Amino acid sequence: MYEEYSNPLTTRYASKEMSALFSEQKRIVLFRRLWVALAEGEKKLGLPITDAQIEEMIAHLDDINFDVAKEREKVVRHDVMAHVYAYGQQCPKAAPIIHLGATSCYVTDNADLIIYHEALELLRIKLVSVMKKLSEFAIRYKDLPTLGLTHLQPAQPVTVGKRACLWLQDLEMDYENISFLLENMKLRGVKGTTGTQASFLELFDGDHEKVKALDTFVVKKFGFSHSYAVSGQTYTRKTDYSITSVLSMIAQSGYKFGNDIRLLQSKKEIEEPFEKTQIGSSAMAYKRNPMRTERLCSIARYVMTLPENTAMTAATQWAERTLDDSANRRIVMGQAFMGADAILELYMNVLDGLVVYEKVIQKHVEEELPFMATENILMEAVKRGGNRQELHEKIRVHSMAAGMRVKMEGKNNDLIDRIRNDEAFSAVKDDLDALLDPQKFIGRSAEQVLEYVESLQPIFRRFAGKLIEDNCIKV
Repeated sequence: MYEEYSNPLTTRYASKEMSALFSEQKRIVLFRRLWVALAEGEKKLGLPITDAQIEEMIAHLDDINFDVAKEREKVVRHDVMAHVYAYGQQCPKAAPIIHLGATSCYVTDNADLIIYHEALELLRIKLVSVMKKLSEFAIRYKDLPTLGLTHLQPAQPVTVGKRACLWLQDLEMDYENISFLLENMKLRGVKGTTGTQASFLELFDGDHEKVKALDTFVVKKFGFSHSYAVSGQTYTRKTDYSITSVLSMIAQSGYKFGNDIRLLQSKKEIEEPFEKTQIGSSAMAYKRNPMRTERLCSIARYVMTLPENTAMTAATQWAERTLDDSANRRIVMGQAFMGADAILELYMNVLDGLVVYEKVIQKHVEEELPFMATENILMEAVKRGGNRQELHEKIRVHSMAAGMRVKMEGKNNDLIDRIRNDEAFSAVKDDLDALLDPQKFIGRSAEQVLEYVESLQPIFRRFAGKLIEDNCIKV
C-alpha cells in the first residue's frame, strides 16, 4: 500500500462512512439495484420477464465479481458493459434482460444522484451536530466581554458568545441551502440514450403511458418523488454545480471559523485542543501550533475551488452530452464531499476541546478599554457641570500621551490615571472604575445570543437522536 499514491482525503481526513458512500462497492451495488428495479418495472408493465430472473438478480446484488468485470473492461473498454457482462455471468437466467432498453447513464447517473443524496444527508446531520455544539459554546460565553476586531484592530467590545454566533449563523445558512438541495433533488430516471425514451417506447409497442409509468416506478423505488422532466444522455451537469456550490459554502464557513481561531490563538485568547504528547514544532519545542484549524482551512481552500470546475463541465456539455465529464466527475464530486466531510469532522473536534483563556481576554480588554471609555467619561463629566469642548481637548491630549507611552516605550496604558489626576475631571474621578466596567460596552450581546440560539431550537429538535457527539479525526 506504500508503493502507490493514495488519496489523503480517504487515508487521513474524511470519515469511513463518507468514503464508503463513494466506494466502488457502493456504486456497483447501486447499479445492480437499478437493474433490478428496471426489470421489476418492466415485468409489472407487461414485458416477458420472470420472477425467477428477478430473484436471481436479487440473490447477487452484493457479491460483485469485480475480477470478471475488470478483465472484461480490458476487452470492451466500457465499464458499464463490463459490469452488465459480469452480472450476467452470475445470473445466467437473467442475462438476456439485464439493462433492457437502458443506456449506461441509466445506472451511472441515477447511482451518482442517489449517492449524492445520501452524502448530503450525512453532511446535514454533521452540520447540525456542529451547530448544536457551537450554540452551547455561545451560550456558555454569552456575556464574556472581548475586544471586537474590525480591520484586525481593537474595536467596540463584543462577547465571546456573540462572536461565536457569527460562525453559527454562517452554518445556519449552509443548513438552509443543503436542505433546499435535498428537498429538490431528482433522479435522471428512465430516459434512454438521448433522453427521448425511444427504446422504451419500442419495448412497450408505442404505449406512452407505460413508458411514463416505468420512469415513475423506478424513481419512487429509490425514495425520490420526481425525475428530470427532460434530459440529454445525462442529467444536467448544472446539478453538480449546485451541489459543489453548497459544499463550497460549508468550506467557507469552516474557513472563517478556523481562521478566526488561528488569529485568536496567536493572541493567546482562545486555543484549539492540544494533546499532552502533541508536538508543535520539530525545532521549537515550546510551540502550540493550531494544526487542526490550519488543516481545516487547508482542506476548505481546496473545496472552495471546485465549483469553478463543475461550472466548466456544465457549460461544455455539447448538445445531448460529451464524455469529457466522466473522468473529471469521478475525481471532483467524491473529493468535494469528502473534503466537506473532513471540514465538519475537524470543526467538531476543535469545538469539543476549545479552550477560552478568560484572564488573557480580560487583560486585552482592560488595555484598550480606556480609549473606548473616553466618550462615556466625557459625557458624564459634562452632566456634572464640565465644559464639553475643554474636556474633549484634555482627553485628546491625554490619549495621545498614553498612546505614545504604549507604542514608543512599551509601557502600560495609563490614560485613566492621567484623567483621574486631572483636576478638570474631579467630578467623576471616584466613578471612573464603574465607567470602565466592560459590561457597559457590550450592548445587547448576551441577549442576542440567547434570542438567536432559541430561534435554532426547531432545527435541533428535528434532528434529536441523530446528532453526532464524537468526531472521528484520524490524525
